[in-house]
Amino acid sequence: MTQLQKWRQDRTLAHIAPLAAILLMGLIGGNVIPYIDFFRDHSDLPWWRRQPEYWMLGLEVILGTAILAFFWKHYEFKWSKWVWFGAVMGAVGIGFWLLPTQIYEWMGLERDPEGWLKRLGVQKREEGFDGLLFEKGSLSYWLAVFVRFWRAVVLVALAEEIFWRSFLMRFLLDRDGPNGRFWKVPFGKASWMTFFVVTFLFMIAHAPVDYVGALVYGSLTYLVTIITRSLLSVVVMHAVANLLMGFYALHFEKFGLW
Repeated sequence: MTQLQKWRQDRTLAHIAPLAAILLMGLIGGNVIPYIDFFRDHSDLPWWRRQPEYWMLGLEVILGTAILAFFWKHYEFKWSKWVWFGAVMGAVGIGFWLLPTQIYEWMGLERDPEGWLKRLGVQKREEGFDGLLFEKGSLSYWLAVFVRFWRAVVLVALAEEIFWRSFLMRFLLDRDGPNGRFWKVPFGKASWMTFFVVTFLFMIAHAPVDYVGALVYGSLTYLVTIITRSLLSVVVMHAVANLLMGFYALHFEKFGLW
Protein backbone atom coordinates (compact mmCIF):
# COMPACT_ATOMS: atom_id res chain seq x y z
CA MET A 1 0.00 0.00 0.00
CA THR A 2 1.40 3.38 -1.01
CA GLN A 3 1.56 6.33 1.38
CA LEU A 4 -1.20 8.04 -0.59
CA GLN A 5 -3.42 4.99 -0.13
CA LYS A 6 -2.66 4.93 3.59
CA TRP A 7 -3.67 8.58 3.87
CA ARG A 8 -6.90 7.86 2.03
CA GLN A 9 -7.78 5.17 4.55
CA ASP A 10 -7.28 7.52 7.51
CA ARG A 11 -10.73 8.54 8.73
CA THR A 12 -9.39 11.13 11.17
CA LEU A 13 -7.27 12.80 8.52
CA ALA A 14 -10.30 12.84 6.23
CA HIS A 15 -12.20 14.94 8.77
CA ILE A 16 -9.38 17.36 9.56
CA ALA A 17 -7.60 17.92 6.23
CA PRO A 18 -10.31 19.88 4.32
CA LEU A 19 -10.70 22.60 6.95
CA ALA A 20 -6.95 22.64 7.61
CA ALA A 21 -6.34 23.29 3.91
CA ILE A 22 -8.83 26.18 3.88
CA LEU A 23 -7.25 27.75 6.95
CA LEU A 24 -3.73 27.31 5.58
CA MET A 25 -4.62 28.90 2.23
CA GLY A 26 -6.34 31.76 4.05
CA LEU A 27 -3.25 32.26 6.21
CA ILE A 28 -0.98 32.36 3.17
CA GLY A 29 -3.31 34.66 1.25
CA GLY A 30 -3.80 37.08 4.12
CA ASN A 31 -0.44 37.05 5.87
CA VAL A 32 2.19 35.97 3.34
CA ILE A 33 1.24 36.98 -0.20
CA PRO A 34 0.55 40.68 0.64
CA TYR A 35 4.11 41.07 1.96
CA ILE A 36 5.87 39.66 -1.09
CA ASP A 37 7.45 42.49 -3.10
CA PHE A 38 6.24 41.01 -6.39
CA PHE A 39 2.64 41.84 -5.47
CA ARG A 40 1.82 45.52 -5.23
CA ASP A 41 -1.44 47.44 -5.04
CA HIS A 42 -0.80 49.67 -8.07
CA SER A 43 -3.30 50.27 -10.83
CA ASP A 44 -0.70 49.81 -13.59
CA LEU A 45 -0.06 46.18 -12.63
CA PRO A 46 -2.09 43.25 -14.01
CA TRP A 47 -4.95 42.16 -11.72
CA TRP A 48 -3.27 38.91 -10.68
CA ARG A 49 -0.39 40.88 -9.17
CA ARG A 50 -2.48 43.77 -7.88
CA GLN A 51 -5.05 41.63 -6.06
CA PRO A 52 -3.72 38.09 -5.68
CA GLU A 53 -6.53 37.20 -3.27
CA TYR A 54 -8.70 36.48 -6.31
CA TRP A 55 -6.56 33.68 -7.71
CA MET A 56 -5.64 32.52 -4.20
CA LEU A 57 -9.35 32.01 -3.62
CA GLY A 58 -9.50 29.92 -6.77
CA LEU A 59 -6.58 27.77 -5.62
CA GLU A 60 -8.24 27.33 -2.23
CA VAL A 61 -11.46 26.15 -3.85
CA ILE A 62 -9.64 23.71 -6.14
CA LEU A 63 -7.47 22.30 -3.34
CA GLY A 64 -10.27 22.05 -0.79
CA THR A 65 -12.70 20.45 -3.24
CA ALA A 66 -10.05 17.95 -4.34
CA ILE A 67 -9.34 16.95 -0.72
CA LEU A 68 -13.05 16.45 -0.03
CA ALA A 69 -13.39 14.29 -3.14
CA PHE A 70 -10.28 12.30 -2.16
CA PHE A 71 -11.74 11.40 1.25
CA TRP A 72 -15.42 11.33 0.27
CA LYS A 73 -16.07 7.71 1.29
CA HIS A 74 -15.50 8.58 4.96
CA TYR A 75 -18.37 11.06 5.26
CA GLU A 76 -21.75 9.97 6.58
CA PHE A 77 -24.22 11.62 4.24
CA LYS A 78 -27.47 9.73 4.61
CA TRP A 79 -30.78 11.23 3.58
CA SER A 80 -33.08 12.12 6.45
CA LYS A 81 -36.40 13.89 6.79
CA TRP A 82 -34.55 16.25 9.12
CA VAL A 83 -32.69 17.79 6.19
CA TRP A 84 -35.61 20.18 5.71
CA PHE A 85 -35.37 21.18 9.35
CA GLY A 86 -31.69 21.94 8.80
CA ALA A 87 -32.54 24.12 5.79
CA VAL A 88 -35.10 26.13 7.78
CA MET A 89 -32.70 26.56 10.69
CA GLY A 90 -30.04 27.75 8.26
CA ALA A 91 -32.32 30.62 7.26
CA VAL A 92 -33.12 31.37 10.91
CA GLY A 93 -29.49 31.22 11.96
CA ILE A 94 -28.18 33.49 9.23
CA GLY A 95 -30.96 35.93 10.06
CA PHE A 96 -29.37 36.41 13.49
CA TRP A 97 -25.92 36.68 11.86
CA LEU A 98 -27.07 39.44 9.50
CA LEU A 99 -29.15 41.28 12.09
CA PRO A 100 -26.35 43.54 13.42
CA THR A 101 -25.49 45.02 10.03
CA GLN A 102 -29.17 45.36 9.22
CA ILE A 103 -29.63 47.24 12.50
CA TYR A 104 -26.91 49.60 11.25
CA GLU A 105 -29.17 50.45 8.30
CA TRP A 106 -32.31 50.70 10.40
CA MET A 107 -30.58 53.15 12.76
CA GLY A 108 -29.47 55.29 9.83
CA LEU A 109 -25.85 55.38 11.00
CA GLU A 110 -23.23 57.05 8.84
CA ARG A 111 -20.13 55.56 10.46
CA ASP A 112 -19.29 52.45 12.44
CA PRO A 113 -20.22 53.00 16.09
CA GLU A 114 -18.07 52.45 19.17
CA GLY A 115 -18.86 50.78 22.47
CA TRP A 116 -21.41 48.03 22.89
CA LEU A 117 -22.87 48.47 19.40
CA LYS A 118 -19.44 47.78 17.91
CA ARG A 119 -19.05 44.68 20.08
CA LEU A 120 -22.43 43.45 18.85
CA GLY A 121 -21.22 43.78 15.25
CA VAL A 122 -23.36 46.77 14.28
CA GLN A 123 -21.23 47.90 11.34
CA LYS A 124 -21.76 48.73 7.68
CA ARG A 125 -19.63 45.81 6.41
CA GLU A 126 -18.80 47.27 2.99
CA GLU A 127 -15.13 46.29 2.62
CA GLY A 128 -14.56 42.79 1.29
CA PHE A 129 -14.81 40.50 -1.72
CA ASP A 130 -17.12 42.00 -4.35
CA GLY A 131 -15.92 40.67 -7.69
CA LEU A 132 -15.80 44.23 -9.02
CA LEU A 133 -12.15 43.93 -9.91
CA PHE A 134 -13.73 42.81 -13.19
CA GLU A 135 -16.39 44.61 -15.18
CA LYS A 136 -19.79 43.88 -13.66
CA GLY A 137 -21.72 41.47 -15.82
CA SER A 138 -18.63 40.19 -17.63
CA LEU A 139 -17.70 36.51 -17.76
CA SER A 140 -14.76 37.16 -15.41
CA TYR A 141 -17.05 38.87 -12.91
CA TRP A 142 -19.54 36.00 -12.84
CA LEU A 143 -16.73 33.45 -12.62
CA ALA A 144 -15.34 35.27 -9.59
CA VAL A 145 -18.80 35.35 -7.99
CA PHE A 146 -19.34 31.64 -8.77
CA VAL A 147 -16.03 30.71 -7.15
CA ARG A 148 -16.93 32.75 -4.07
CA PHE A 149 -20.33 31.07 -3.79
CA TRP A 150 -18.82 27.62 -4.33
CA ARG A 151 -16.38 28.27 -1.51
CA ALA A 152 -19.07 29.47 0.91
CA VAL A 153 -21.97 27.20 0.02
CA VAL A 154 -20.18 23.95 -0.82
CA LEU A 155 -16.59 23.91 0.38
CA VAL A 156 -16.91 25.73 3.71
CA ALA A 157 -20.26 24.15 4.58
CA LEU A 158 -18.80 20.67 4.10
CA ALA A 159 -15.35 21.22 5.59
CA GLU A 160 -16.52 23.01 8.73
CA GLU A 161 -19.36 20.65 9.64
CA ILE A 162 -17.26 17.58 8.88
CA PHE A 163 -14.66 18.89 11.34
CA TRP A 164 -16.78 20.55 14.05
CA ARG A 165 -19.70 18.14 14.28
CA SER A 166 -18.49 14.82 12.87
CA PHE A 167 -14.94 14.82 14.25
CA LEU A 168 -14.48 17.25 17.15
CA MET A 169 -17.72 16.50 19.00
CA ARG A 170 -16.81 12.81 19.00
CA PHE A 171 -13.14 13.34 19.80
CA LEU A 172 -13.91 15.47 22.86
CA LEU A 173 -16.14 12.75 24.30
CA ASP A 174 -13.44 10.05 24.09
CA ARG A 175 -10.17 11.93 23.64
CA ASP A 176 -8.27 9.80 26.19
CA GLY A 177 -9.26 6.49 24.70
CA PRO A 178 -7.20 4.31 22.34
CA ASN A 179 -6.43 5.81 18.95
CA GLY A 180 -9.56 5.99 16.85
CA ARG A 181 -11.99 4.76 19.53
CA PHE A 182 -13.86 8.06 19.49
CA TRP A 183 -15.31 7.08 16.11
CA LYS A 184 -17.57 4.69 18.01
CA VAL A 185 -19.27 7.68 19.63
CA PRO A 186 -22.63 8.17 17.86
CA PHE A 187 -22.88 11.26 15.68
CA GLY A 188 -24.69 14.05 17.49
CA LYS A 189 -24.27 12.70 21.02
CA ALA A 190 -24.92 15.62 23.33
CA SER A 191 -23.00 16.94 26.31
CA TRP A 192 -22.60 20.38 27.84
CA MET A 193 -18.84 20.09 27.45
CA THR A 194 -18.98 19.60 23.68
CA PHE A 195 -21.57 22.34 23.36
CA PHE A 196 -19.40 24.92 25.10
CA VAL A 197 -16.09 23.87 23.53
CA VAL A 198 -17.25 23.42 19.94
CA THR A 199 -19.47 26.51 19.95
CA PHE A 200 -16.73 28.65 21.48
CA LEU A 201 -14.10 27.45 19.00
CA PHE A 202 -16.53 27.97 16.11
CA MET A 203 -17.12 31.52 17.34
CA ILE A 204 -13.46 32.55 17.69
CA ALA A 205 -12.65 31.01 14.30
CA HIS A 206 -14.49 34.00 12.83
CA ALA A 207 -13.70 37.70 12.88
CA PRO A 208 -14.53 39.57 16.12
CA VAL A 209 -17.23 41.56 14.33
CA ASP A 210 -19.06 38.26 13.80
CA TYR A 211 -18.65 36.85 17.32
CA VAL A 212 -22.25 37.46 18.40
CA GLY A 213 -23.69 36.10 15.16
CA ALA A 214 -21.35 33.10 15.26
CA LEU A 215 -22.27 32.38 18.89
CA VAL A 216 -25.98 32.33 18.13
CA TYR A 217 -25.55 30.47 14.85
CA GLY A 218 -23.15 27.94 16.39
CA SER A 219 -25.59 27.28 19.23
CA LEU A 220 -28.43 26.66 16.78
CA THR A 221 -26.22 24.34 14.72
CA TYR A 222 -25.38 22.34 17.83
CA LEU A 223 -29.10 22.05 18.54
CA VAL A 224 -29.75 20.82 15.01
CA THR A 225 -26.89 18.32 15.37
CA ILE A 226 -28.23 16.68 18.54
CA ILE A 227 -31.85 16.71 17.33
CA THR A 228 -31.29 15.34 13.83
CA ARG A 229 -28.21 13.16 14.44
CA SER A 230 -27.58 13.82 10.74
CA LEU A 231 -24.39 15.26 9.26
CA LEU A 232 -26.24 15.99 6.02
CA SER A 233 -28.79 18.11 7.90
CA VAL A 234 -26.15 20.38 9.46
CA VAL A 235 -24.26 20.66 6.15
CA VAL A 236 -27.50 21.71 4.43
CA MET A 237 -28.12 24.19 7.26
CA HIS A 238 -24.68 25.72 6.72
CA ALA A 239 -25.06 25.74 2.93
CA VAL A 240 -28.45 27.49 3.05
CA ALA A 241 -27.11 30.04 5.54
CA ASN A 242 -24.08 30.88 3.41
CA LEU A 243 -26.16 31.00 0.22
CA LEU A 244 -28.54 33.54 1.76
CA MET A 245 -25.65 35.54 3.19
CA GLY A 246 -24.02 35.67 -0.26
CA PHE A 247 -27.21 36.96 -1.89
CA TYR A 248 -27.60 39.52 0.89
CA ALA A 249 -23.99 40.69 0.56
CA LEU A 250 -24.28 41.13 -3.20
CA HIS A 251 -27.69 42.78 -3.17
CA PHE A 252 -26.90 45.30 -0.43
CA GLU A 253 -23.19 45.58 -1.30
CA LYS A 254 -22.12 44.46 2.17
CA PHE A 255 -19.06 42.63 0.90
CA GLY A 256 -17.43 42.57 4.33
CA LEU A 257 -19.80 39.78 5.32
CA TRP A 258 -17.88 37.25 3.24
